[in-house]
Amino acid sequence: MSEDRRRSFWAWGYEDRLPDDEDRREMKAQLETLLGFPELPVMEYPTLADIDIPEPRIDVPDELADFATADRRARASRTYGKAYRDLVRGFHGDFSKAPDIVATPRNESDVEAAIAWATEANVAVVPFGGGTSVVGGVECGGDSYAGVLCLDMREMDRVLEVDEHSRSARIQAGATGPEIQDQLADHGLQLRHYPQSYEFSTYGGWVATRAGGHFATRYTHIDDFVESVRAVTPAGSLETRRLPASGAGPDPNRFLLGSEGAFGVITEGWTQVQPRPHHRARATMYFDDYWDAVEATREIVQARLYPANCRLLDSNEAMLNELAFDGSHLLVLGFESTDHPVGDDLERAMEIAEDHGGTCPEGPTIEDRSTGDEESDREDSSEGSWRDSFFEAPYRFNGLVSMGVLVDTFETAVTWDQFPDLHEALQENVVGAMEDECGAGFMSCRFTHVYEDGPAPYYTLIAPAEVGEELDQWRTIKQAASDTLMEHGATITHHHAVGRVHKDHYHEEVPDNYLDALQSMKRTLDPESIMNPGALL
Repeated sequence: MSEDRRRSFWAWGYEDRLPDDEDRREMKAQLETLLGFPELPVMEYPTLADIDIPEPRIDVPDELADFATADRRARASRTYGKAYRDLVRGFHGDFSKAPDIVATPRNESDVEAAIAWATEANVAVVPFGGGTSVVGGVECGGDSYAGVLCLDMREMDRVLEVDEHSRSARIQAGATGPEIQDQLADHGLQLRHYPQSYEFSTYGGWVATRAGGHFATRYTHIDDFVESVRAVTPAGSLETRRLPASGAGPDPNRFLLGSEGAFGVITEGWTQVQPRPHHRARATMYFDDYWDAVEATREIVQARLYPANCRLLDSNEAMLNELAFDGSHLLVLGFESTDHPVGDDLERAMEIAEDHGGTCPEGPTIEDRSTGDEESDREDSSEGSWRDSFFEAPYRFNGLVSMGVLVDTFETAVTWDQFPDLHEALQENVVGAMEDECGAGFMSCRFTHVYEDGPAPYYTLIAPAEVGEELDQWRTIKQAASDTLMEHGATITHHHAVGRVHKDHYHEEVPDNYLDALQSMKRTLDPESIMNPGALL
């Protein structure tokens, strides 16, 4: 990466893409006018000289000197993830939880050396990929340790092997989404896993957090692509067998998928890939009534048409993304295939939507093309016109934080029969908490994924915060959301992982004896408990 395109040390993404003063004044006017927020400040962005970062508690050891540093910017950039509370702390210059050392291993031998040294020196090890966690997955104060070592995997960024016959690839943990696609393009293949963090998040991070991606149905998580995983643990290397499927006992991949670095460091894995789909069909259906749109979505997914995109945006979400301002709720549909036209599948989905009052003013779009680059492919395929806004949203969040606005998201999954009560309770409890804490609040909802037995709704919160009190206000609102999810039988997270933020509610969600089994696995693989302490377990 060139120095003139470096990433921000406190905010999401590249420094040169932070909203400028004109952008922020425009956002300020929109919030004050459209949402009725009180007058908002426009504060200066922090500089590296402004921040409070403690001196390292430990020195870089000789055995890691070739690939480790205690550089101030390196440590600051890897202190937090990119959730609201992370941005707030970073914006106000609080880097008290900065790691003491940042190591960037070049190969698995470097990873082994780092873990061996940390075990001997009683140093906590925090695996780090793109730094895009929104659940406190990469921050570690390490108060009971001699120090904290951030193990940044970004130097291990290669696609090592491609099996074109089986359509799978062996990918190193530090490869980002664009890097994977660029390397697979030489073989005419793609991974087609597009989380919102796609630009910066890594393959290892996707596996470690069970990340959700591009497809709204069928292939919803990275789990659905993974064939095998390799990791380095304090007790030695662990590698699962590369297989399309197996019925041999509990799946060993499951101990690494979603493990969040608590057992070891994922270094690589074999993953299914595919050619670029030439056949596509998409349409946006408009609804006057939200629950009619929900029923249409349920019937489409239960018809087993398997759309790649089946995302329902409520009227607030449609307005937030500047797609509709007339109160309409939007169902964005998209189908794709590498083999055959998919217009008939879209037509049937549209018929179902029309039966529930949906209309399609712009009409459907049918594509059959054999040329085109990946970037235009990703923007145009089965995601519709809202995708630009989807990928730009984290950059807007940076600007909102600098204006004293509380902006956060949470997501879940619940069965169709329980969704209406959950949705109504969240509207009452979470919006109520925002109004009590901040005087006003706005909440929108979209379905990111849909299953035959239930949706995965994703909520965005916006409220005017009191500068200096943002985190206390956020905790109250977050607690109201999390408690409501638990009370209505929903999951605390569908694809954002557990980290440190969701840990208590995750422990409510799973059986106690299952947690005991995970703790036993941790004692086996990480006997000194140095691996990402405080995350997950």
